[in-house]
Amino acid sequence: MNISVNLENGLLPDRYGKYAPVEDTVDGHPCVSFPIEIDGVPENARSLALTLLDWDAIPVGGFCWIHWIACNFPADTRLIPENASASGAVPCVQGSNSDWSPLAGSHTDPRIIHRYAGPYPPDKTHDYTLTVYALDCELDLAEGYYLNEFRRAIRGHVLDEAALELPSRA
Repeated sequence: MNISVNLENGLLPDRYGKYAPVEDTVDGHPCVSFPIEIDGVPENARSLALTLLDWDAIPVGGFCWIHWIACNFPADTRLIPENASASGAVPCVQGSNSDWSPLAGSHTDPRIIHRYAGPYPPDKTHDYTLTVYALDCELDLAEGYYLNEFRRAIRGHVLDEAALELPSRA
């Protein structure tokens, strides 16, 4: 399986992160998700899922920052279009990102905590790890699920996965 995301000058385009125009934010949080192209999905896949994680946040905040988790995309999805997280253009179930945490402001607005939350590196360019999973089932997870629940749910169900490092500037 392969995934691709168009970069500009080797970086995630500014409109999907810290430098997003104000109309593409919710309370200052970048909320327009970037398009993802997918190919080579195994024929026996029943669904797709994704995670977008910032491991470079560990030295800054003490933990890996979760920017987007989503599952139960139809297995025949070949494009997750721009703003799919907010628009619902492709059906999926979205989990909680790190913005809900008491360590990150205890936000409660589902448009912020249960959707794509764009990169906002505070100190330097960070690499954001996008992983797309092809699964042999749909996951029994409800909107707002947590990353640990996702990790347990996919055990034994991953047919293939593909990952990309997406740098975003501070």
